[in-house]
Amino acid sequence: MTLARLPILIASSLLLVLNTLLHATPLLLLALIKLIVPIASFRAWCTRALMWLGGHWIDWNNVLIRHLGRSEWQVVGDTELDPKGWYLVLSNHQSWVDIPVLQWACNHRVPFLKFFLKDELIWVPVLGLAWWALDFPFMKRYSREFLEKNPHLKGKDLEATRKACRKFAAMPTSVMNFVEGTRFTLAKHARQQSPFRHLLKPRAGGVAHVLDVLGERLGAILDITIVYPDGRPGVLDLLSGKVRRVLVEIRKRSIPTEFLRGGYDEDPAFRERFQAWINQLWIEKDQRIGALAATA
Repeated sequence: MTLARLPILIASSLLLVLNTLLHATPLLLLALIKLIVPIASFRAWCTRALMWLGGHWIDWNNVLIRHLGRSEWQVVGDTELDPKGWYLVLSNHQSWVDIPVLQWACNHRVPFLKFFLKDELIWVPVLGLAWWALDFPFMKRYSREFLEKNPHLKGKDLEATRKACRKFAAMPTSVMNFVEGTRFTLAKHARQQSPFRHLLKPRAGGVAHVLDVLGERLGAILDITIVYPDGRPGVLDLLSGKVRRVLVEIRKRSIPTEFLRGGYDEDPAFRERFQAWINQLWIEKDQRIGALAATA
């Protein structure tokens, strides 16, 4: 980042912090009231009000980020969606910038996006509590090595996924899943020996468990592909106005009936078919990234 962009970085950071504080305060107060009052209808109203506040928070973030940086962000594909529907949103993952990009692309087009977050993010000042107030699910992730030493914890993360999804069933929701499980880097790509040019290997388990709980409610999958024509950015690039061009493609996909309910953990044949389906989605996404980057 050059010194010439330092004023933009400072201004955008301060305005985003102010916007967060202005919205997080009523979010937390309303969430606490919802927690205390045991009346189901009142809690449902609180949930709708919280989602409205969350959408308004994102609206102002979008204005600040895009106009301070004079950004040229574009959404193509299936953009006529139902803001009162249920969706499973799948996306490639390259940077923390993906999150504000997805929020910008989806806000008001679909119900408020719910991300699965690592449990330690609850301790992020202000934001952690705001995410809690908005019913973002916090997940404890275990490495394969840790589970080998502690086999009694195997399946706990998947049970937490099911628990979060049961809560989502109460009102229209967009459940967001970064299928790769982590941000793309060349080092991770090489370590995995990924067969894809632009992607890491997909992890099918989380998607399978969301479909197992919410499958009959979900109207469609939104297959979202994010391309940064000028290179993969970081948060400082976003705040300093350097992320000028972003291309987001939304493809609405039907959910195969055979995967609406199944035994991913118990049925090896089902698991193999499901993994093959996800892998095919990833083959197509890898090709789309190349094609979109070539035309951007």
